[in-house]
Amino acid sequence: MVAYNENLAVGCGAIKEYSADKMEVKRMYVPVVNRGKGIAGLILLELEKWAKELMATSCILETGIRQHEAIALYKKCGYFIIKNYGQYENVNDSVCFEKKL
Repeated sequence: MVAYNENLAVGCGAIKEYSADKMEVKRMYVPVVNRGKGIAGLILLELEKWAKELMATSCILETGIRQHEAIALYKKCGYFIIKNYGQYENVNDSVCFEKKL
């Protein structure tokens, strides 16, 4: 998914099937110049709606422990920290989240 402002891309995000009932949020990005405008939250909301349409009951995601803005966004949007999953299981610089839909 790509967010646009007057034909200019201002952010993006994607979902990927993780299991039969979980979607993984991937590739969330908003350029620094466009941050603080609510764009990431809107993208995340649309990805969650899409996940629901695909019959997912939750979304999971991973971000880096130094990505303070991303961590704050996910917490603000109702995500809670979970044990690192899959390829992030033994990665000390990762923090994983989940949200029930």
